[in-house]
Amino acid sequence: MEPEAGGRGPSGQWAEAARPRTTERHVAVHRRLVLGFAVSIVALLLVAVAAVLLSVRVEECAAGRAAGRAGNGTGPAAPEPEPEPERAAEPAEEEERRREPPPWTRPRLPGHLRPLHYNLVLSAFLENFTLGGEAHVQVLCLRATRHLVLHAHRLRVEAVRLAEDRLAGALPVAGFFLYPQTQTLVVALNRSLEPGRSYNLKVLYGAPIENELLGFFRSSYVLHGERRFLAVTQFSPTHARKAFPCFDEPIYKATFKISIKHQATYLSLSNMPVETSVFDEDGWVTDHFSQTPLMSTYYLAWAVCNFTYRETTTKNGVVVRLYARPDAIRRGSGDYALNITRRLIEFYEDYFQVPYSLPKLDLLAVPKHPYAAMENWGLSVFVEQRILLDPSISSISYLLDVTMVIVHELCHQWFGDLVTPVWWEDVWLKEGFAHYFEFVGTDYLYPGWNMEKQRFLTDVLHEVMLLDGLASSHPVSQEVQQATDIDRVFDWIAYKKGAALIRMLANFMGHSVFQMGLQDYLTIHKYGNAARKDLWNTLSEALKKVGKFVDIQEVMDQWTLQMGYPVITIMGNETAENIVQISQEHFIYDLNVKFKDPDHGNNSYLWQIPLTIAVGNTSHISSEAIIWVSNKSERHRIASLEEGSWLLGNINQTGYFRVNYDIRNWKLLIDQLTRNHKVISVSNRASLIDDAFNLARAGYLPQNIPLEIIKYLSKEKEFLPWHAASRALYPLDKLLDRTESYNIFNEYILRQVAAMYLKLGWPTNNVEKSFAQASYQHEELRREVIMLACSFGNKHCHQQAATLISDWISSNRNRIPLNVRDIVYCTGVSLMDEDVWEFIWMKFHSTTAVSEKKILLEALTCSDDRNLLNRLLNLSLNSEVVLDQDAIDVIIHVARNPHGRDLAWKFFREKWKILNARYGEALFMNSKLISGVTEFLNAESELNELKNFIKTYAEGSAASFSRAVETVEANVRWQALYKDELFQWLRRSLAH
Repeated sequence: MEPEAGGRGPSGQWAEAARPRTTERHVAVHRRLVLGFAVSIVALLLVAVAAVLLSVRVEECAAGRAAGRAGNGTGPAAPEPEPEPERAAEPAEEEERRREPPPWTRPRLPGHLRPLHYNLVLSAFLENFTLGGEAHVQVLCLRATRHLVLHAHRLRVEAVRLAEDRLAGALPVAGFFLYPQTQTLVVALNRSLEPGRSYNLKVLYGAPIENELLGFFRSSYVLHGERRFLAVTQFSPTHARKAFPCFDEPIYKATFKISIKHQATYLSLSNMPVETSVFDEDGWVTDHFSQTPLMSTYYLAWAVCNFTYRETTTKNGVVVRLYARPDAIRRGSGDYALNITRRLIEFYEDYFQVPYSLPKLDLLAVPKHPYAAMENWGLSVFVEQRILLDPSISSISYLLDVTMVIVHELCHQWFGDLVTPVWWEDVWLKEGFAHYFEFVGTDYLYPGWNMEKQRFLTDVLHEVMLLDGLASSHPVSQEVQQATDIDRVFDWIAYKKGAALIRMLANFMGHSVFQMGLQDYLTIHKYGNAARKDLWNTLSEALKKVGKFVDIQEVMDQWTLQMGYPVITIMGNETAENIVQISQEHFIYDLNVKFKDPDHGNNSYLWQIPLTIAVGNTSHISSEAIIWVSNKSERHRIASLEEGSWLLGNINQTGYFRVNYDIRNWKLLIDQLTRNHKVISVSNRASLIDDAFNLARAGYLPQNIPLEIIKYLSKEKEFLPWHAASRALYPLDKLLDRTESYNIFNEYILRQVAAMYLKLGWPTNNVEKSFAQASYQHEELRREVIMLACSFGNKHCHQQAATLISDWISSNRNRIPLNVRDIVYCTGVSLMDEDVWEFIWMKFHSTTAVSEKKILLEALTCSDDRNLLNRLLNLSLNSEVVLDQDAIDVIIHVARNPHGRDLAWKFFREKWKILNARYGEALFMNSKLISGVTEFLNAESELNELKNFIKTYAEGSAASFSRAVETVEANVRWQALYKDELFQWLRRSLAH
């Protein structure tokens, strides 16, 4: 029996009196029967009246107890409960249970009930943005309870009824209330539900169609001068409860039957196809959708819009439709996405050997959305600029963005929708896989692009290692207690580190064995939930089948349950031939943290590391060998390590760690790159550049080593090493761009770029239209070199950009090559007068192509004019001018501009309340904004401003702000320790 709240329901004494007794009581029963029965009836009536009267107060009492006992610090302070009348002594365990907080005050649902099926009858009113709902939930009772506790947030609950399946009569409901602290609806009963029986709960409710980006929310667009509205859901991770009462945790899978009533001028969509539509005479229609398979609430979806569509069908009969604004469909902007979706479904069915599980898949392109996309099963929702593509005005990098978002969401139809993580701590089990498969799936579509082997390094591995090298990082799997904690697990650690660990695993297992393991995992757990140990067990079994015995769990727990990553140091041994010392330690940017914080300084950080290693000389590199490094320090014999030969670790950077060498080996590698860089693979050239820059930044290496490495780039014809160099130079540039001696650094970089810039020249217009496989690497290399040349002030590059912009303005015909438009727009805005800014602003308003709109808006942030930058910052908060999701990009891009860094930082602080109210609940958005505005602050005064700001405002974004402080502290520290050393070396180098 649970502790009673406010004395509702039959008392314990009455329950006791109802049981049969023995001995003396039987003798006196006749004398007291009438009196006892009468008293009982009166007591029952009193209790029923009390239940109704007190159900209103139950929330306050429960909240008071919860605050007193559970220390639940959310919501307003609750009043103390009134003292209860003295009662007879009870057994110890009864007293213990009485002291437990009520089930609705706990962060997780109590687990007494399991939903089996939902029948949702919804009415969408787009003229006043309200939703009328009737939720019928069939629940199975697992443990006796007098309370139904399920999620509901911001709903207006009008009536609640409960009936048992096999009985016509309703079960009496004592009362119900919403408990906002845990976002739950509590239904109190007069008697306990019985284990093993199922019940039908009916809830009548209303909800707003939100004007934010979560739950069931609204958006709009203009067609033929008229504003049109649509409404769409975004339920992940915990926002289904804003649209209907539900068991809103991923483990509670159920089937869903949805009916949506709407005006006949609109159409409605959901996860399943429409079964029947019933038209009313008053211009309304009700669409009844087929029943779903077992699924979690977070990827349930529906939408009401007046879009049009195009469709195609896979060879296995899955109907794929793309819905978008009628003008976008007419222009063919969705055709590319539709075509690759069909091919990708067929690819995944073949790769996973598990058919796509639903009869259809709709892709819905919406103007406003908090994320790039959401993988709702059978109805994936995308923000327009990540799915619509106009081939005549889209660059290769834009095409790549669109492609990879679609590949990602389609992977989720298996990893996430078909097999769902048990709980949010393992969100990386779906996001890491989808992010890894972005590269595998794109390789299937474009085999010559080498995405998984090459682009993965710069776009995933190098990027997440920056984040994971902070002391404020966290493990991939992190404990999640309550709804407010879930936001912080959706970050780049879950997505990108998750993907990097999966790639490492695939490489040391072997890709074919890894694929076989995934097929088994999906087959075993389909339509259910799985935890990381389920994956590890299945993969270990797959290895056993090919005669390999590795305990995957033992290896991978170290990588997923510890934060950060190791740096491996390989030291040549002066005394003994062919022996090297290999040590591992936790890589961290701010080495001071290790001394200040014993958690980082101690020796508990250890990984089992699959270190691949090769030996090379001027003309040849050996095949790789694998060494498993599991101790702090080990000695290993390396075959054929002769005088003058060098070592290379982490071949093709398949492992999630950095490699450092003794200075002698670094110098041999630099010499090799200068003489004949092709002996070292493209991937390893890129990884040497990235490792060297980051090891120097953290103080593991002298500052000149990375700058000496990039001297060889004038001979480098491959895109990836240039891309790695560009990405590594960018943070260094931001550390220096406000210093007096900045022009020395600038001059050095221009010297490295000049020869390749001259050699490659500029693209002529529209050569990229065909996106030819062969031209991808060449065009991306040319784009990278032009970007570096224009960013660092190459005069020819500046003149070329200005000429192209002037030609556009004078002729009103945009002849700027697609692949460099963003560079030209930005360079033109920064160099030329205010008229160019106004011209770009006008074009931003008049274009309807989403890819073009995005780069025009970002170009406006490149101005040197602080008044224009301030004007743009203020306009960014007007949703009519700049879409909500784009405003963040505006603020971040102004912060990246050295002329606007302090403006964006000031604007961020002044508008924090507005920004936090707008983006606070949307995963990623706040953390993206906080890091974007602060990551390049590097003055002591800015660090103090940040710390003071956090003292006042940092509620709810603590993790993002602690990362920001650590990043700025590391920037300030680097300036103090290494800036002068770097400039001295640059002066000497330029003098030669």
